[in-house]
Amino acid sequence: MNQSFPTQAFSCFVTGTDTEIGKTLVSSALVHMQADRGWRVAAMKPVAAGAQWRDGRWCNEDADALAACASVKLPQEITTPYLFQAPAAPHIAASLEGMVIDRKHVLNCYQQVSAQADAVVVEGVGGFRVPLNDNYDTADMAKDLGLPVVLVVGMRLGCISQVLLTAEAIRARGLTLMGWVANTVDPHMLYPQENIDAIAQRINAPLLACIPRLDVADADTAARNWGVRNLTPIKPIKQLNSL
Repeated sequence: MNQSFPTQAFSCFVTGTDTEIGKTLVSSALVHMQADRGWRVAAMKPVAAGAQWRDGRWCNEDADALAACASVKLPQEITTPYLFQAPAAPHIAASLEGMVIDRKHVLNCYQQVSAQADAVVVEGVGGFRVPLNDNYDTADMAKDLGLPVVLVVGMRLGCISQVLLTAEAIRARGLTLMGWVANTVDPHMLYPQENIDAIAQRINAPLLACIPRLDVADADTAARNWGVRNLTPIKPIKQLNSL
């Protein structure tokens, strides 16, 4: 464990500046690092869109990655209460299946999970304000849970405005921005360190980690890179950090 990681078990809500920018990679690393310390850690992805039928059940890559890292194994019915087949915006995917994502049910599932663990890492879906139904979005979900927020920043052109706007939205909900993680999604991004410096000067929240492009984008490798403070890859680039 390193200095950028809390010394005690903690729960958090992981959101991002966009979709496909590494929320699951970061969430899995947070679960992995806590479980590695011997804590009872559970993981949730309350809403997931994009499922495949495999081994007698509907599977989602992100939800399964989180579950694999958790030291507390719980039924998918409460860790991912809303799992939809279509890889679409959640409110659309839910509508296609004749369902409505229920705010109270999400909170109830979280309470069941948290009662059985020292810490729960909850991964959102898409960015911070993704519609879940006509009157409920992921910002509402974060507000209901009341957890400190970890913001994953996909390092690519345009990320500075995205992260500052997202940080404003998080604080507008009265939530604590625990910190942010710079995750490399564009290996050809110009001046990545200068972008990180610009964000750090403006966001008023600690930089928890810079995750470089990884040879294997999994929880263990991301955890081992957690203390990195620059974006120089430690291995040859083969895979995008976009779990």
